Amino acid sequence: MGSVVWRNIPTVLTVEELLDKAFSKAKKAGDAVVDRDRVYRTRKQMTRMVGSAGDSLSSTLLEWVKRWPSLDKMSSFDVAMVEAAVGCDDYRQSLGACQWAAHKCVEIAQQNGKKLRRMVNLPPMHETRREAYGRISSVMGRIEGNLDFLREARDTLRSLPMIDSTEPCLVVAGAPNVGKSALIASMSSGKPEIAAYPFTTKQLHVGHFTNRRMKYQLVDTPGLLDRPMEERNQIEMQAIAALEHVGDLCLFLMDPSESGGTSMEIQNNLLNEVASLLPQTPLIVIDGKGDLIEDIDSDEWAAVCEMEAALDENPDGPIPEIRNPATGHLVISATESAGIERLRFEIIQRIGQMRETDPLSLPENWHIRDDSV
Repeated sequence: MGSVVWRNIPTVLTVEELLDKAFSKAKKAGDAVVDRDRVYRTRKQMTRMVGSAGDSLSSTLLEWVKRWPSLDKMSSFDVAMVEAAVGCDDYRQSLGACQWAAHKCVEIAQQNGKKLRRMVNLPPMHETRREAYGRISSVMGRIEGNLDFLREARDTLRSLPMIDSTEPCLVVAGAPNVGKSALIASMSSGKPEIAAYPFTTKQLHVGHFTNRRMKYQLVDTPGLLDRPMEERNQIEMQAIAALEHVGDLCLFLMDPSESGGTSMEIQNNLLNEVASLLPQTPLIVIDGKGDLIEDIDSDEWAAVCEMEAALDENPDGPIPEIRNPATGHLVISATESAGIERLRFEIIQRIGQMRETDPLSLPENWHIRDDSV
């Protein structure tokens, strides 16, 4: 199941804009009628105007329903994103209201069209057209709140991240201010491909790097995986549950220096909570801010930094590794770009072992040229 392309969600007009657009088209449709007989001409004009207004509104509303992503076809992660960002019930109800109004507008047009075809006097024809316009306007007025919701929801949803379930996804967790965003920035390809996305009052930070045409996605979830259980609400817990379905690995970043303001006791408690929240997701624990860890030998650290810098000129050179003697965890420093390549290598190795497949098979959705065509 692919990711939802949130940026493709269409613009939602106001009720006034929709009615102005529909009645303007209806007038043009009526003006296009040509008939020498005044009664026949007026009857055709009124019938065509009513039908055009109903069809215009119906087609626009149904097109929106079609182009807005269906909750039934979304991944569990995307559904949780919608729930946390705008609410699934309001989302589904508002699209359902558009569908109801679309059918209702056509129904009104058809009913008044039948009445018009039986009329022989001019005043009732105009009155019937005005009646149809009034009923259609009343129907549209009933979904004004739904359209307002969709218009605001569009602005929020368009900025949600696209998490491709066919590509490896790494969930980055840790206490506040341990360097999660800096880690994602240092591992992202080229310019740091990081964006902040609204998630209720929280944000998601997403970056990625590519290795052998495979994109590795890194998702940081501040406010979700960096707080004690008792501080999380139901929506946040749903989002965390969804992360279990998209996360191939969980990178838990520790700050042994405690320079971020969180004690190691609290960080270890949070580590245990994250492990229990994502029981099916393999966990890699990393010690960050290596330049501030007292247990690391300064000469050894300097050597690692020098070797990693040399990889820029010789990518095939040895990848240095340094571990915290107190914890045994891999040590990195995003600010000094130390340990990052070793972490990247370990991620690729772990993902490769988890996704071991036939070496001659091609990845899902891989383009294959067909020379027979």
